[in-house]
Amino acid sequence: MARPNRLRSGATLNIPVYATTQNAARLGPLCSELTLPPAAFEADKTAFSMLIPSLRSALTAASPSSYQIAIVGIETHVCVTQTALDLLAEGHKVYVLTDGVSSCNEGERGVALRRLEREGAIVTTSEGWLYECMGDASIAEFKTIAGLVKETKASTADAVQALCKM
Repeated sequence: MARPNRLRSGATLNIPVYATTQNAARLGPLCSELTLPPAAFEADKTAFSMLIPSLRSALTAASPSSYQIAIVGIETHVCVTQTALDLLAEGHKVYVLTDGVSSCNEGERGVALRRLEREGAIVTTSEGWLYECMGDASIAEFKTIAGLVKETKASTADAVQALCKM
């Protein structure tokens, strides 16, 4: 989902975006390829979990009960895992999008994804998740989303081939 086309798909479906950086002063900002929507929540953190107090407050303000959240990011075995485990512990439905997560050490990624699946996270692809969010081709947004999926078919296939090995 972090790829720009998936951010556009999320905007089409009115899915809010929450982004964090890990100690941006030392590790740098979000990658330049990502253009967050104006309404996106953005915060810097030093905790490995993304579920920091300011994000928890933003999520609670958006929906006081449980919610569904899709996670993408780097260091699957660290930040993605700790965020997913924290959200699961609070009773939320968590999707980890395999073509949107990575690790510097490739072997760590598969181990983390298998663990997250055992812990109750839904491990899927960004395209599968988008279609699950839509649920029905009769919705007004379907044509736009289908066009974005078609437009990025080759790059999505490359990402799935490279990243969806568990």
